[in-house]
Amino acid sequence: MPLSNRFVAEFLGTFWLVFGGCGSAVLAAAFPELGIGFVGVSLAFGLTVLTMAYAVGHISGGHFNPAVTLGLWTGGRFPASEIIPYWIAQVLGAVAAGAVLYVIASGAPGFDVAGGFASNGFAEHSPGKYSLHAALLAEVVLTMFFLLIILGSTDGRAPAGFAPIAIGLALTLIHLISIPVTNTSVNPARSTGPALFVGGWALAQLWLFWVAPLIGGAVGGFLYRWLGGSGANK
Repeated sequence: MPLSNRFVAEFLGTFWLVFGGCGSAVLAAAFPELGIGFVGVSLAFGLTVLTMAYAVGHISGGHFNPAVTLGLWTGGRFPASEIIPYWIAQVLGAVAAGAVLYVIASGAPGFDVAGGFASNGFAEHSPGKYSLHAALLAEVVLTMFFLLIILGSTDGRAPAGFAPIAIGLALTLIHLISIPVTNTSVNPARSTGPALFVGGWALAQLWLFWVAPLIGGAVGGFLYRWLGGSGANK
């Protein structure tokens, strides 16, 4: 498949992830009397990945996340020469989703990005006021396990056709665990999109949500290869 087609697929997949996941947090999580809460937001993030993995995963591989792209490279599944193009597509998709979500959300009276706009944060900007060290550890560990699940479920020896379900459920579980800690990143593009619209503290803390997921993704890829992963996609 030409890189241009895969670029667009990654753009669209990441757009849907950020628009669906962050959109559920901004528009529906605390909606008066009918808010979906943490569980609903967690399901929304998982469903975005599940649906787009089936929709365009066969075109681009369905990364939608710079940490996944890096982890697939360390896991022997992806060429180094295409990491940067994939990252660019993913970040552009996340920013575009943030822009669309901002326009929609600003149509409601009283909307203010000072409320966080689904940005990730630590310390005073963590939903549960978790420290920098707690946020760093959570993001590294959860991203590492996310890569193990991605690599394992897409291994040629795994049952065919079920990988998007396993990956979507894994992302749901990750959010159920860590929304109180960091508002859940495990995805630098997802963190970048909202942060650009919030500015200030969100941009100042964005470094952690690049560094920690990339470390976790890289470790997960190496670990899966060490465990005996085939390195072959289905």
